[in-house]
Amino acid sequence: MKSNYAIPPHFEIIADELKLRQGQVSRTATLLIDGATVPFISRYRKEVTGGLDELAVLGIKEGLERLEALEKRRSTVLETIEAQGALTDELRRRIEGVYDLRELEDLYLPYKPKRKTRASRARELGLEPLAELILAQQPIQGGLTAAATAYVNDGVPGPEEALQGARDIIAERISEDADVRAELRKLFDRGAVITSKVVAKRKSEAATYRDYFDWSEPLKRCRSHRILAILRGAREGFLRVRVGIEAEQALELLRRRYLRGDGLSEKAGLNESAAQVAEALEDGYVRLLAPSLENEFLTAAKARADEESIAVFATNIRQLLLSPPLGPKRVLALDPGYRTGCKLVCLDEQGGLLYHDVIFPHEPQNRREEAVKALRRLVEEHGVEAIAVGNGTAGRETEQLVREIDFGRAVSVFMVNEDGASIYSASEEARREFPDQDVTVRGAVSIGRRLMDPLSELVKIDPKSIGVGQYQHDVDQKKLRSSLDTVVESCVNSVGVHLNTAGTALLRYVAGLGPQLAERIVRYREEHGPLCSRQELLQVPGLGPKAFEQCAGFLRIPGARNPLDGSAVHPESYGVVERMAADAGCSVAELMASEKLRSGIEPEKYADEKTGLPTLRDILDELARPGRDPRPAREEFRFADQVNGIDDLEAGMVLPGIVTNITRFGAFVNIGVKQDGLVHISEMADRFIKDPGDVVHLQQKVMVRVLDIDPDRGRISLSMKE
Repeated sequence: MKSNYAIPPHFEIIADELKLRQGQVSRTATLLIDGATVPFISRYRKEVTGGLDELAVLGIKEGLERLEALEKRRSTVLETIEAQGALTDELRRRIEGVYDLRELEDLYLPYKPKRKTRASRARELGLEPLAELILAQQPIQGGLTAAATAYVNDGVPGPEEALQGARDIIAERISEDADVRAELRKLFDRGAVITSKVVAKRKSEAATYRDYFDWSEPLKRCRSHRILAILRGAREGFLRVRVGIEAEQALELLRRRYLRGDGLSEKAGLNESAAQVAEALEDGYVRLLAPSLENEFLTAAKARADEESIAVFATNIRQLLLSPPLGPKRVLALDPGYRTGCKLVCLDEQGGLLYHDVIFPHEPQNRREEAVKALRRLVEEHGVEAIAVGNGTAGRETEQLVREIDFGRAVSVFMVNEDGASIYSASEEARREFPDQDVTVRGAVSIGRRLMDPLSELVKIDPKSIGVGQYQHDVDQKKLRSSLDTVVESCVNSVGVHLNTAGTALLRYVAGLGPQLAERIVRYREEHGPLCSRQELLQVPGLGPKAFEQCAGFLRIPGARNPLDGSAVHPESYGVVERMAADAGCSVAELMASEKLRSGIEPEKYADEKTGLPTLRDILDELARPGRDPRPAREEFRFADQVNGIDDLEAGMVLPGIVTNITRFGAFVNIGVKQDGLVHISEMADRFIKDPGDVVHLQQKVMVRVLDIDPDRGRISLSMKE
């Protein structure tokens, strides 16, 4: 991240927003501006940041980017107004003093280049002096009509047209008044209502949106999923959506601000000029201000809904990526199907393809006995320790078939979410990995690898294709992409990456690398063989000291000559560990292996300006469990045997299930019947809950009670209440 706008006022603003000390923000910002990554800063620079976690560091980074964008916009605004010769000292002071983009745009609005308007045409016809005369609201000798007659010309046929042009100028001036917009914005903030109505001629096609055919709600209370739903309905032409306040409330504010003297007195009535101003006020609000503020607040509501939806999606993706791995086991993976059969592959401990075939145990072929024999043989021949079954079409039937087979020894069986496997199988990454195999083999491999290590496999797929979250295709795609990249980067670096086995899809998310360096590392491995030490990374073309500093701590080389290369201890701290070992009279390897030796270490003895107690405590923790995987172990799970399809369900049944998706309105649970059931937020606990994420997490095993089944619409309502 490079910035020209890392100035003290920004640090103060960000510190206030994030409730941090200004020194923490300024020191963290300096690291970010110098090119340090969020994972590196939060893991290896705790002394500098005052122990800020990844979320706080990310908040500072986003704050700097937002304020940098504001400064660029401020510069453009000042340059544009100055070029018009309209930049007064007072206006410059106001522009330089705002840190809210809406306020900045309000100040810029009167000077912003715009298409020809009714007011600009009136100005061209020379009607601005008449508008000024009317705005003064003073008695006019001879009357207003006579005064307006003086402005009649070839483009202004009569006095009424002159007055209309003057009112247009006044209406636009009112709509561009920054103070007026700020006051009206407060009214919208407090009382704006969002409404939606069905487009009558499309009502028969709009059944999906029937909840919003005639609907209204205070905008500030409207939940994100409702905002996104009605905006989708509007975009598809089924709904008309409005946001606004009572017009009279706004007009009263404008009258108090613009009508002078008797203009505010109902008894006295309005003089001729004040009456013209009152008419212009109403026109300016209805024609200009209300639509502008409606668009602004609808856009802001969409942005908030996007943020909330993206946050839900990001949380789900994080939980999915950090799902428990089975680990390096020999796996047989099945991609189930009926007519086309079940594609199967056998994988070694590293996910390498050993064998592939197709079996046909289900309709219409029904070659069940042949399939059972093949599975028994392959389990024996390849030393299979676990079987992964995709959860798509024929998944439950295939799982039951496998569970019924006696393999002569324990073989664990797992249902695996196969969302996105077909996306991977047709991708460039899959073609590069398996150039001689078709998409069916690649898809089955992906299912098996997801069981072994979900993180390593799922990073190969666009997160939007994984099938978790709410309305992810309706939100700002640039923000979604950025958020998901941040989540994936966080997950990859929190787990760590095996330097000699990781592919480019995984390596590119390691702090400091990116796609280009990831490709070069893989190419270097292909040409020179496995890397023997982290230090050897500096021999990879293009990987310099800065990239090495950022990435080295997150890359692992298990079994390396230096045991620290297999840990999360950063190379910059190797010297500290070596001093600890020397003081303990042992080698580094012996220190890592002995709790007794480590317990004798006093970290305070090794603290200096560069390495403080937070880092020293992290080092000792890592020496105790070098290269540990923070993810829990994978546990076997099975659905209820008596339930295979939606027709097997009855209200009142209590069934085991797995949480597959979490939204703001509830959680979806797989109970083994192809169609996931919904546990609405009101049915998630015996207490009030605001966020389903407070009760469940993705892949969690839960017990649910069936409330209602709607086979025609494929809907299942569930409850988690006691």
